[in-house]
Amino acid sequence: MTGVLFKNCAAVLVDHGNGSKVLRDVDLLTEGPAIKAIGPNLGASGVTTKDATGWFIYPGLVNTHHHFFQTFVRNRADLDWTKLSVIDWLDLIYPIFSRLNEDCFYHSSLTAMAELIKHGCTTAMDQQYCFPRHAGKRLIDRQFEAADLLGLRFHAGRGGNTLPKSEGSTIPDEMLETTDEFITDCERVIDTYHDPGRFSMRQVVVAPCQPVNCYRDTMVQSVALARDKGAVLHTHVGEGESAVMEARTGQRTVAYLEEMGFAGSDTFYAHCWELTHDEIMQLAATGTGVSHCPEPVYLVGAEITDIPAMEALGVRISLGADGAASNDNSNLMHCVHSAYMLQCLAASTRKYPVPEPKTFLNFATQGGASALGREDIGRLAPGMAADLFAIDTRRMDYVGTRHDPLSLIPKVGIGSPTDLTMINGKIVWESGAFTTVNEKDLFEDAERALAKLDE
Repeated sequence: MTGVLFKNCAAVLVDHGNGSKVLRDVDLLTEGPAIKAIGPNLGASGVTTKDATGWFIYPGLVNTHHHFFQTFVRNRADLDWTKLSVIDWLDLIYPIFSRLNEDCFYHSSLTAMAELIKHGCTTAMDQQYCFPRHAGKRLIDRQFEAADLLGLRFHAGRGGNTLPKSEGSTIPDEMLETTDEFITDCERVIDTYHDPGRFSMRQVVVAPCQPVNCYRDTMVQSVALARDKGAVLHTHVGEGESAVMEARTGQRTVAYLEEMGFAGSDTFYAHCWELTHDEIMQLAATGTGVSHCPEPVYLVGAEITDIPAMEALGVRISLGADGAASNDNSNLMHCVHSAYMLQCLAASTRKYPVPEPKTFLNFATQGGASALGREDIGRLAPGMAADLFAIDTRRMDYVGTRHDPLSLIPKVGIGSPTDLTMINGKIVWESGAFTTVNEKDLFEDAERALAKLDE
């Protein structure tokens, strides 16, 4: 038997499909890619045994919105949102993106993936919409290569932009594709990589960047392709573009997309902070999900997404870190804390009460699984994927907090890396090191790729 036995866990967050509960002083046994059993005094032969005394074991986090390529523009004072208008900022940042080459996309993806794994993320969806002509079409392929190297469960969002600046978009010509180019490559990566099977490590999401930067036909053909191939749909919505879309098409973005079928239980949108109450009700009625990205709110300074209304009305909610253009870290665990605290800040302006803290952890686990159309990840129970992370709580950081593991991450916030991250039954991060790669080598290679941008 190939597996891992975690002995004497201080707490395991278990969910058999009827809500999370905390089991104390139990063992957790994995077999292959799945969880075999959770309970007291488990035993098994031929397995690796880990002393989990003091450990809280959580389901792996599921990141549903990111732009990995943007990790190469982090922490730059010349791109500070607070000193620039949005238009001026776009005019500065898109020319940088348009210079990225294939190696940059590979190493920036590794950089983001590594940080995600360190902080408990076991599945990630990246919307890769930047395709400079000189970089070629194998950028998604390189992302799958990076995910394989680290052992990350990866959903590649094949994005793209088709509308030129001369017709109202913000995208430079070097980053544009035709609709035919975009759809053809979406079909290629789906046929090459998309695995709909249980415990799949590779899936593809059809994810045109956003309606305001794409022709209508791009969105319509995306719907047709995704439905034909059984893939999930994703795009940006309600991020400040709704008035522009209404002036251009006569409809705000939600109605525009719903009319063409870019909505439903196989679809989720990123952001949605400017949605009206009626539009939130529309999402609930169609089953369309939302990937809430809380940390960009700090930099962009826009409205705080009305998560209480979405949750109360039955919208499917997940969490995303978003790209470094508006969030300089790739730490989804930190986003769980940010999401909860932002809603507390805005509570007095809301019609509905702030959801319980543990609900925000659920957004980042089962909510993420729902957004990606997965029933095999997002919770810990026998038969589910062995995607988990462990925190050794025998530290001063956790004194006074250990009575409530469900609320620990949303309320207290955890800045340090996990003690262990397991994906699909394999330990990929443990005791401050990756198990399959040398982090120093990854760092040096990424730094060299980054340096070439300024040559």
